[in-house]
Amino acid sequence: QVQLVESGGGLVQSGGSLRLSCAASGSSIIVGFMGWYRQTPGNERELVATIARNGNSNYADSVKGRAAISRDNAKNTMYLQMNSLKPEDTAAYYCYAEIVQHGTSVSNNAYWGQGTQVTVSS
Repeated sequence: QVQLVESGGGLVQSGGSLRLSCAASGSSIIVGFMGWYRQTPGNERELVATIARNGNSNYADSVKGRAAISRDNAKNTMYLQMNSLKPEDTAAYYCYAEIVQHGTSVSNNAYWGQGTQVTVSS
């Protein structure tokens, strides 16, 4: 069974930093496109940053210059380093991944993690 597990959220003061991690697990998987999204109550989930398997990345304007997305393909893990955090960065952060799994057949599905809360106090 394929799973995405996020970690690294928490409470941080304005101007502080956090590093989020997202680990994909499952047998015979190849993790492709990955991304971080965030959501606040009553609002739609929004893109924070994405990264392709080759490392090409993309950022939302709201986090450009403050965030760095990276991945370790050998560990099936993605990271999001966020610096100079602002109260408006407070949200539940979700990991997204497109994963190919080789078994008796080949499947290609998109997965979401359970979310990790980031709270930035002013």
